[in-house]
Amino acid sequence: MAAVDATTLVRRRPPASVRRRRMLVAVADHTVLITLAILFLAPFVFMALTAVMTNEQALSARLWPHPFSWHNFVSVFEAAPLWRWTLNTLQYSVLATIGVVVTSVPVAYAFAKLRWRGRDAVFLLVLIALMLPPQVTVVPLYVMWAKLQPFGFHFVGTLWPVIAPNWFGDAFSIFLLRQFFLTIPDEYLDAARADGCGELRILTTVVVPLAKPAIAAVALFSFLYTFNDFFLPLLYTAETPHNWVLSIGLSQFRSFHQVQWNLTMAATLLVMAPVIIVFFLAQRAFVEGVTLTGVKG
Repeated sequence: MAAVDATTLVRRRPPASVRRRRMLVAVADHTVLITLAILFLAPFVFMALTAVMTNEQALSARLWPHPFSWHNFVSVFEAAPLWRWTLNTLQYSVLATIGVVVTSVPVAYAFAKLRWRGRDAVFLLVLIALMLPPQVTVVPLYVMWAKLQPFGFHFVGTLWPVIAPNWFGDAFSIFLLRQFFLTIPDEYLDAARADGCGELRILTTVVVPLAKPAIAAVALFSFLYTFNDFFLPLLYTAETPHNWVLSIGLSQFRSFHQVQWNLTMAATLLVMAPVIIVFFLAQRAFVEGVTLTGVKG
């Protein structure tokens, strides 16, 4: 059989009419998604354009800034202690996320892979706690922290009352991790036990490496929730502006500069940036963890 010339294997480019028809078909197939994407992105585009306008342009009907006022992002730091609010927010989010992961992983492992009396009853309590809104426990927790002040523990006015509870586990995180741990074959754990490994070593060397997507999803959930949390930090730190987080600070910034929409939009973009960056960096692990969780059990 004669050898085929390599030039004949080159894929011919379709005519312009065919390419145009294919493009129109693709657009028609994704019309709903394109429309939803435009509706979703429109407020962010408007926010970004307003953030680089002058104060006079922001109050006018003009949509495109001319000239671009990039100094607004510097003026935000001059008008408010944004760095201090950012440090407080990161302190709250990072410490709370570490606490949720460190405490929820062993609890979820105990529910998924260990056999002990009363396990199902205790897990039922976790599910009940999962269905309770956080506002139910706000009053007793606040009273508890307030009653510690006569003993020299001045927690009210700081972020510790919202950080410390995360170090005692989180019902949603325990449930999510437990569902993922159920998908791990018991043969892996039995082989480790046969080699003389204890439960703690099995958890750290076998279960945790296999459950990295679920742990990443739990960490991302916790970080996003605490980063955007407004109610609990406001409850404990309303009278101490030095300990405000970004959500409270942005609310007060808007009230102080409600006429200067350009500065308000610039501050909003700066507050949103860390969350968007973290999500895009961890979206692969987040999607994988949520997809694989709940396959069994």
